[in-house]
Amino acid sequence: MPSLQKKMIFSFAGVLSFACVLIVAAAMGTQFWVQAAVLCKTGAQIVNATGPELDKFIGRANYGLFHGKGMKQCGLGDRPFQFSFFPDLMNVIPASLHLAVIFFCAVLILFSSVSSAFFFYNAFGKPYETLHGPLGLYLWNMISCFLSCLVLILFTSEVKVHHLTEIISNFNEGSFIYKTQSEQFDRSFWLIFLTFLVHGLNILLIRLTGIQFPFQEAKESDATTGAADLMY
Repeated sequence: MPSLQKKMIFSFAGVLSFACVLIVAAAMGTQFWVQAAVLCKTGAQIVNATGPELDKFIGRANYGLFHGKGMKQCGLGDRPFQFSFFPDLMNVIPASLHLAVIFFCAVLILFSSVSSAFFFYNAFGKPYETLHGPLGLYLWNMISCFLSCLVLILFTSEVKVHHLTEIISNFNEGSFIYKTQSEQFDRSFWLIFLTFLVHGLNILLIRLTGIQFPFQEAKESDATTGAADLMY
């Protein structure tokens, strides 16, 4: 492939990696990771509410990694509430898991930045080592793919396995018990998935420039060496 085309592809991939940095940073600061409907179980049982009557006992909640807000309904009108994970909920949520999600998001930002920098370095500089050169780009993007996938898995585990929405809804509630009616991942969660796809696309762009995958190149090299050994 001509040098100019390689520069254009590396530059485009560098822009995509830098976009991932901005996307993850923006997603971390929002409260749109989970959108849930919460049922006031106690109030519904008291009046034996069924069908359309349940709507008077269903509130909502939105939250992210640091804060959230919502509206509770128990048949007595709307009760807006806001909360912060730090330090309010640290004693009731799976803190180690939640901190791991935040930590790996930060590491994902770091490696996406490294990936972007090395794309531009390979486009306009003169790489001199494996990790600086084209083969190193596979490493940085594979690590970023792994980190984004890890964030998705850990946060899904926190929400679904540890019932994070119910923990939040029942925090400091003495009289009422709240149950999750429905919940779905919101836009910021899917932005992390988009980051995973973008780094996967970058790997394909690297291959498009004609650079072999590291393991594939090593395999071909071993085969060549083996043939040469047989000849001598």
